[in-house]
Amino acid sequence: MSRPLPDAADEPWRQNLRGEHDALLQGARPDWWWTGLPPTDCPGRQPDGRLTALPAPNLATCTRDEVLAVFDNGWTLTEVLFAGLQGEEAFYRPPYHHLRHPMIFYYCHPAALYINKLRVAGLIDAPLNPYFERVFETGVDEMRWDDMSKNAMLWPSFAEAHSYRAEVYATVRRVIETHPDLATGHAPLGMDHPLWALFMGFDHERIHLETSSVLIRELPIALVQPPDVWPAVHSSAAAAATAEFPPRAGADYPVARWVDVPAASVRLGKPRDWPSFGWDNEYGERRVAVQGFRVEDQLVSNGAFLEFIQAGGYLEPRWWSEAGWAWRSFRNSKWPCFWVPDGPAGLHRYRLRTVFTIVPMPWAWPAEVNAHEAAAYCAWRSERDGHPCRLPTEAEHNALRAPAWAAEDPAFRQDGAALGRDTGWNLQLAWGSPWPVDAGTPTAAGVRDVFGNVWQWHGDDFNPLPGARVHPYYDDFSTPCYDGQHQMLLGGSWVACGDEASVWARFHFRPHFFQHAGFRVVQAEHDGGVVRLGAADSGAQVYEDARMVDDYMVLHHARPEAQMPWPAGPRGATGFPQRCADWLLKGAAQHASGTARALDIGCAVGGASFALARGFDAVLGVDLSRAFIDAASTLQRDGRRDYVLRDEGELGDTLSAVIDPTLERSRVSFRQADACSLPAELADFDAVLLANLLCRLPSPKSLLGRLGGPRGLVKVGGLVALFSPYSWLEQFTPQEAWLGGFTADGRAVRSGDALKAFLTEEGFVLRREEDVPLVIREHARKYQYIVTHGMLWQRVR
Repeated sequence: MSRPLPDAADEPWRQNLRGEHDALLQGARPDWWWTGLPPTDCPGRQPDGRLTALPAPNLATCTRDEVLAVFDNGWTLTEVLFAGLQGEEAFYRPPYHHLRHPMIFYYCHPAALYINKLRVAGLIDAPLNPYFERVFETGVDEMRWDDMSKNAMLWPSFAEAHSYRAEVYATVRRVIETHPDLATGHAPLGMDHPLWALFMGFDHERIHLETSSVLIRELPIALVQPPDVWPAVHSSAAAAATAEFPPRAGADYPVARWVDVPAASVRLGKPRDWPSFGWDNEYGERRVAVQGFRVEDQLVSNGAFLEFIQAGGYLEPRWWSEAGWAWRSFRNSKWPCFWVPDGPAGLHRYRLRTVFTIVPMPWAWPAEVNAHEAAAYCAWRSERDGHPCRLPTEAEHNALRAPAWAAEDPAFRQDGAALGRDTGWNLQLAWGSPWPVDAGTPTAAGVRDVFGNVWQWHGDDFNPLPGARVHPYYDDFSTPCYDGQHQMLLGGSWVACGDEASVWARFHFRPHFFQHAGFRVVQAEHDGGVVRLGAADSGAQVYEDARMVDDYMVLHHARPEAQMPWPAGPRGATGFPQRCADWLLKGAAQHASGTARALDIGCAVGGASFALARGFDAVLGVDLSRAFIDAASTLQRDGRRDYVLRDEGELGDTLSAVIDPTLERSRVSFRQADACSLPAELADFDAVLLANLLCRLPSPKSLLGRLGGPRGLVKVGGLVALFSPYSWLEQFTPQEAWLGGFTADGRAVRSGDALKAFLTEEGFVLRREEDVPLVIREHARKYQYIVTHGMLWQRVR
């Protein structure tokens, strides 16, 4: 019996399948597809007609033609990659994990960023399409592997997206062709020059060339085909077709050998005067005395990783971290995600999904896994080998590098084809896939693929180098990820281009995330100087602590006499979340702003969200803290949750927060999300609440900029209530991103004044302004008394 096709009600993303462009998006692409140069005319074209990536421009010496060549190379490579998508569904189907946007977003996202950053830098005066530059502005930094998004958004049509890319191409090209500071003999173009925004656009596009290739790799194989001019899969893939099964170590995949690395002193950080674009996290400096260690001379191969699988590695919790086992169990993973079973599960026969094809398993290629899988393999190896094994650290990776690389940065000098052919590094699209783990040129010590082939997971949390500063053109690129939840990636992959292919690149993803990434094994009794961010280093981690959840349960849900039991204390400062919600409830009646939908950003454990549900039909609470969202969701589901009211030390009473049974809890929902990069589908709310949030964000303006404009969080006529004590701390917000609390040009800059100027310019009118106190109980004899600046604004345009 045939099964009915799913409709848009079952899978909301299907509303985007309009049908009008499906036939046009099948097969090889004709001339109309190319909004910039066609591949036949594109710089980077090789004798066989395929494209490779050009190196980043030298900002001290680049000519206008060289800058144009790098721009055209990146732009056309993006369109070559997307030419592999077959049919409309390939552009709109979300990835299987529903944690990221569909491909139509990534088709336009680099283009939208060009326009937004060129405007910030003053290189162009006006937007091209304000709606597109909002909806395609912000990607998704998935919070967790179970943070499902339903991808219910109605995206622009493909024809609209294609036309937009053509407009952006012409705009960027015009900037390059006319800017006087690209004339012959120009001065070096550093990070303080407005053209830094242009080169930021170049490298941002290259980052998403790689990100998009991973997402295409996750699409059903029927929705893709290899573009003719995309770099070919490495020739070793053909030999895998004749390999015997099971694979044999030393025959079908090389056996790793240990290399002893002596103690060394290393310096981390890109010099500020290095003449290429760099992301903010690369700058600064850290010197590390690295202890001696042993490292395998090659990346872990598919064949070596198969040994872990056959030994029951995916079935044994003791090899996994708590978070790793939770991820494995949720996904029911039994092998790496790009492995394709080829027979019964217990047989352990597999093929490999590349970006556009499925090939016989190349056992000698590097195993591409996430950080959870890599760490589990190392734990298994520790027991099997009888010596402590682990992932390398960033400092140890630097100790593996040849000293000359810091002076030369080969990927800055050579295109991808030359890197693969002459240097033996599989970077910048030397190939369209990994190559065998013993194919690269070894260092003098005999270690291969220190750079290139696949990214390498490291044990460090992503962290700032001392002296690093955010860049005003992109103040939330790195800072939100200094949270102890993102893990370091180094070395670049076969598709890493531009700055990400350089020796200075410091990349990062959440440990459950899949990239073209593998790992190598270190053996040592010490931890290698691993950098881990705790609560003192990462503002985000502060709010994951169980005691902090209890404190916020008191603030949001305890009775007033529990929040402040002392008669002489400020009892009028209790019930702060409810009083904040009251501003919007009363404001909606007074200003006829609507009561359909409310958004509580930084909702914590939900006190204001439940209060808003007394007057709004639907309330969504979002917070970055998983612990807060879990607590609020328990209250929404069960109507109650226990917490501890601290008395002294470890003493306290266990109380229950109970949601009023007359309240329709179904009106309230909670979702983990980053206030600095809220999902694009959140728009047009009648009311938005920001309580005690702004001065705890790494980039306050990223959130404030979402309030108005096309697809703004607040609908025209809607309200936004802001409450903040302006307690600026570099633990949470880089000083460069503070709204106020500093002097500029000899005058004091106040946060309230800056907010008023910003929101007025964005089309909001101030309706109410007061000082609003709150009290936070820490224990029976210690309290925080805070006075926030409260403002109620209404959007009028």
